[in-house]
Amino acid sequence: MSQFLEKINFADRTPELSHRFGVFFFAGGLIPNPIDIRFQKVSGMSTEVQLETINEGGQNLHTHRLPSKVSYTNLVLERGYVTSRIPSPLNLEFNLAFSRFKFYPSNVLVTKFNEAGNPIGAWLFLKAYPVKWSVSDLDAQSNSVAIDTMELAYTRFQIMRI
Repeated sequence: MSQFLEKINFADRTPELSHRFGVFFFAGGLIPNPIDIRFQKVSGMSTEVQLETINEGGQNLHTHRLPSKVSYTNLVLERGYVTSRIPSPLNLEFNLAFSRFKFYPSNVLVTKFNEAGNPIGAWLFLKAYPVKWSVSDLDAQSNSVAIDTMELAYTRFQIMRI
């Protein structure tokens, strides 16, 4: 009986490490950006159900908490400052947003890879657009990499299992 239970145990006994991932931008939702795929860090992949509290007349012992809407945090991407001669489409998109107030939402796919480099899961962020862009401090007394931090808002995201 224990062998049977072992085979149906769905818990992952060897969780995957978090350092194998890629970020893929799809301009207009369809055309992939082959240049801006490497990032040092991705954060902000979270969602939460907002609750509405309703008081029931005459009921003083508890309130009703009902789901009202879903909210998302911004997707934050960090990478080394890009100095390539090939222009970064992502940098151009961020520059358009902040210098001309022009927004062109794109879909963003964050893919998790296993040790062999095969995709094992992904998160699809729909209609993402720039909301914040910053560069790390320039410090003559340190010897660290200059980091671009790019923040994107999006309408929603879907978890994908491959």
